[in-house]
Amino acid sequence: MYPIITISREFGSGGHSIGQSVAEALDIPFYDSAIVEQVAQESGIDKDIIAEQGEQATRTSRLFIGFTLGAGQYYENPQDQIYRLQAGVIRRVAEDGPCVIVGRCADYILQNAGHVTLNVFIHAPLNWRADYILNRYGATEVSIQKRLEKKDRSRRLYYNYYTDREWGDYRNYHLALDSAMLGRETCVQLILQAAERLNQRVF
Repeated sequence: MYPIITISREFGSGGHSIGQSVAEALDIPFYDSAIVEQVAQESGIDKDIIAEQGEQATRTSRLFIGFTLGAGQYYENPQDQIYRLQAGVIRRVAEDGPCVIVGRCADYILQNAGHVTLNVFIHAPLNWRADYILNRYGATEVSIQKRLEKKDRSRRLYYNYYTDREWGDYRNYHLALDSAMLGRETCVQLILQAAERLNQRVF
């Protein structure tokens, strides 16, 4: 049985497609937007809101932690609610067996859940990621570099807030891969090799 593989990634590094290819190669489930779908179904929260706030944060949103409504009553920050719901889904899919989970602090959420995990961080230089986003999504009114910086900043704030750890710090991951230097296929193969090694050592 393979480990649960979590993929954290810089925006535009190709982490989503790398994770998807790993899941296909191992014939195990892949969870990214599927987590959004599940949370939306369970909570009734609009999918677009979950997708927007379920992995990102701004400095302003983090100031809105919650406030007292009355004796013993508290208003839950919508972003905290989404995090809690997503964490529940992540724990449940992990219980079902090996899978690939992209983003959403999955590495942190599963660290004490009794599962063997392989935590991966995919990164690449800014100019390479800018070209990747341009080729994949096309140009927009907002400069690609500003989009990249905003996305990375939001993901960093979100991860750091909910985990008390530093997003992208190599100490939080088993593999940190530069997708620009290594290429997509090499990244996939390195993750597969690491998963196989864990499978042989642990199981």
